[in-house]
Amino acid sequence: MTRQRKAELILLSITLIWGATFTIVKSSLDYISPLFFIAVRFIFASIVLLLLFYKQIKNFNFSELQHASILGILLFLGFAAQTIGLQYTTASKSAFLTGMTVIFTPLFQFIIERKAPLLGNVVGVIVVTLGLYLLTSPKGSEFNFGDGLTISCAIVFALYIVYVDIAAQESNPIRITFFQILINGVLSLIFALIFETIVFKMNYNLLFSLLYLSLLATVLTLFLQMKWQKETTPTKAAVIFTVEPVIAAILAYIFLKENIGIAGVFGGGIILIGLLISEISDDIPILKIPLNYKQTNLFNKNK
Repeated sequence: MTRQRKAELILLSITLIWGATFTIVKSSLDYISPLFFIAVRFIFASIVLLLLFYKQIKNFNFSELQHASILGILLFLGFAAQTIGLQYTTASKSAFLTGMTVIFTPLFQFIIERKAPLLGNVVGVIVVTLGLYLLTSPKGSEFNFGDGLTISCAIVFALYIVYVDIAAQESNPIRITFFQILINGVLSLIFALIFETIVFKMNYNLLFSLLYLSLLATVLTLFLQMKWQKETTPTKAAVIFTVEPVIAAILAYIFLKENIGIAGVFGGGIILIGLLISEISDDIPILKIPLNYKQTNLFNKNK
């Protein structure tokens, strides 16, 4: 197995963990306010990382801190929009709109890194977008404030995926994971104290949610993403991440009684077909442009 294939399998395993977060977060918002929820989740995750890897973390450099700061701010904006949006929309619809990250990622990859996505990846994007709509877009549901927030979340997460491709090339995965998690947690706490009436009703359900979200859906998944996403392209990573709404819709159907329907079943199948198209496609770029990001990406001072 090539290193790229191994990386893509690891990214796929990440989506299985993330897929459960929509239902978990949706059910937890009855007991905790959204920004404070994010703050507790990410500050706790950063404490765990610090305790486990203090010796590595203390040897950070300015470049890693700079990259982590940008990623941390993007994480904060994305999670804040997604979590607050979940108060106004369904878990399955949130998963669909978050999945629109796959549409924006190739655009940002082209603009920021000067990398044209591969033809097969673009076909995969089109196919999985159709699958996403069939899977999770509920009939008769009007566009609302929460939907708008979740679309903005998708745009931010697309920027995040592309910037990971740049930052991970130059950074230690543990250090960049720690600092972005910490920055996200601190920003969330500040904004929660300023703008929220904080609600925090601890119970076993909320405790389980915080442990799952902090340890598995934050510490483990972000570390794996920092370490392995650089072995593939941002567009292909975004296509892989569209499996997340499939898992989210299934769990929302089981635990929240949100209806999937026949169209949803077909949608899930189409997403998997789109993923396969992207995976087995030949490496044919749409445009023949320079692909050396160190010479051409917008964040490199020596371009």
